[in-house]
Amino acid sequence: MPPRRRSAKGKRAVPPGPGRGCASLDALPDEVLHHVLSFLPAQEAVRTCVLARRWRHLWRSASGLRISSGGENEAASMVELREFVDHLFLLRGGSPLDECHFSLLDIDDDDDDTRRINLWIRHVLMCRVGVLSLNISWHSGCWTTRFYLDDLPLVSGHLKRLELSRLHLNGSIVDFSSCPVLEVLEIKECDIFDLDRISSQSLKCLSIGGNCEFSHSHRIHVYAPNLVSLWLEVFYGRAPVLGRMPSLMEGVVKIDANDGDFCDNADSGNCEDEHCPCCYGIPGDTDCVLLHGLSEAQSLVLMSEIEMFIFRRDLKCCPTFTKLKTLSLDEYWCVPADFSALTCILEHSPVLEKLTLQLFCKGRKSKVQMEGSPDPTERSNEISEHLKVVEVKCEVVDDRVLNVLEFLNKLGICSYRFQF
Repeated sequence: MPPRRRSAKGKRAVPPGPGRGCASLDALPDEVLHHVLSFLPAQEAVRTCVLARRWRHLWRSASGLRISSGGENEAASMVELREFVDHLFLLRGGSPLDECHFSLLDIDDDDDDTRRINLWIRHVLMCRVGVLSLNISWHSGCWTTRFYLDDLPLVSGHLKRLELSRLHLNGSIVDFSSCPVLEVLEIKECDIFDLDRISSQSLKCLSIGGNCEFSHSHRIHVYAPNLVSLWLEVFYGRAPVLGRMPSLMEGVVKIDANDGDFCDNADSGNCEDEHCPCCYGIPGDTDCVLLHGLSEAQSLVLMSEIEMFIFRRDLKCCPTFTKLKTLSLDEYWCVPADFSALTCILEHSPVLEKLTLQLFCKGRKSKVQMEGSPDPTERSNEISEHLKVVEVKCEVVDDRVLNVLEFLNKLGICSYRFQF
């Protein structure tokens, strides 16, 4: 190998390379590197301490943590994870965190580890974390079970976003009176049947879905008066009671097949059997469970399996949707054959501008789309004078869809543009 060339002064010449004349990673300020490290799994972020002298302590002030188990480059067991995380928090001290993500899946169930993980969560809150994500599940025998959070309320003046997955939630954990700046709450695949109430004055966005299990014996009350966006999917159990939401911009509510709000003897939750546990004697029940809380929304998507009665029961005390401009419904609202449910909600939507009917579609996509508009001279008094567009989406134009089109024709909606 030939010797390297030297400069005229006898010093080694800097070898040419891709970094020559360009900004290297080491040229970045510490604050930027702290942010970069936040995207790495915590174990990998700590390993950067061997890169160079400057990197020795950078990981301690990373603006985010991603603590996980079970992956190829992560802790393979709770024993390894426990040792690593305990030392991690000890050496970090109280360095502030922008976000922290726990993804601990199928760990062997153990009471001591349950207490330890809850202590980790409390420690992170003391680090003034802004975004906290908890995705934790235990492996017990042949079953995967939900992780039980301790029965203490969350206390944080900095927490803005909270994501909860695969957890068993108790009443204290969803009392957010001590989280005054919390704005986003996502609950997914959680057991929430022990809850009586979800409450927050500061919450702006709430999402409950992903096969969460609601209670079958009582209704949960949701109190979030400053909510702007709502996603609610009820797959198991009874639909919750929604409190007033005067700032709601958009709401999506889907009621899937379950054994909660369903009765074999009545399609509106009013069978003649006073002892029917489906229709009567439900703790926390009200005359209008969902629609009253949604009545001040500007945009709504309302969908349900046909056999579920909760929307039809709510229509008996149907509120007026004073701000509703965009409404999307499915075939639930087109039965029975007299279209009474659809008629009722249209009559109570005086400023509605756009109506979408997604009929008998398995997914969001549809093969046939029809767009119509009311004829001003033929417009029925049952629909908003502001209604400009009516969309009908379906897989195929069959007798069921033709019945809907015939009903819309009676309302004065008769000219359509087709897309296939």
